[in-house]
Amino acid sequence: MQRFKKRQIEIPAEGAAMLADAIGRIAQPSRRAFVQRSLTLGGLTLLTGCAPDNQESIDAALTGISRFNDRVQGLLFDPTRLAPTYPDFMIAQPFPFNAYYGEEEIREVDGDSWRLELSGMIADRKPWTLAQLRALPQQSQVTRHICVEGWSAIGKWGGVPFSHFLRRVGADLSAKYVGFKCADDYFTSIDMATALHPQTLMALSYNDQTLPPRYGFPMKLRMPTKLGYKNPKHIQAIFVTNTYPGGYWEDQGYNWFGGS
Repeated sequence: MQRFKKRQIEIPAEGAAMLADAIGRIAQPSRRAFVQRSLTLGGLTLLTGCAPDNQESIDAALTGISRFNDRVQGLLFDPTRLAPTYPDFMIAQPFPFNAYYGEEEIREVDGDSWRLELSGMIADRKPWTLAQLRALPQQSQVTRHICVEGWSAIGKWGGVPFSHFLRRVGADLSAKYVGFKCADDYFTSIDMATALHPQTLMALSYNDQTLPPRYGFPMKLRMPTKLGYKNPKHIQAIFVTNTYPGGYWEDQGYNWFGGS
């Protein structure tokens, strides 16, 4: 068997300092931890082709590592594997509030006038009312929400299986992405395999009660296979596309796939 010598990677002192600064400027825990793991696992080799004194080159290399990680997570994702479920007595009391803004800024949405807008690679694009969504088949789950900030909490969510809804409206299930726009100006996107996962819900209730505003009334997407920032609240529009849509945090450096 042919043996290969390990390649020694040398980065000039000024380049090493710039790389350390680039990583240090990444305040988000998920982004920082991901970069550190990537470099430990050999991701640093991606930097050997960039100019060590060029900050843009280093940032581009870090983005390249993240995109590579997205592809690996997508390949490893099992669309039939279920996330753990829990008994009701383990439900967090209260379930934590989390958003990119403070709790005093929670959006109040009028459920009577609210309409879910559809666009992109969807055959039937007519808007949906809250009453129409509630009339569809429902299911519930007690699953763990995992936040990128390092905490987790178990909650009980009820709603429409997203796979059922996508098939109902004639979404192109071969498309790459499903995107979401929200009443709180948040936006994100997910892969189609996760959209079709049996535990991905259009959540309309929490703990057997109407979904409260602090958790995303009138509807949020609940995915126990994704980190918290991938679970949008106050959803107003859904679109299906083959064009990469990005997301609020993803465009700032968070990992796009966001698997938990």
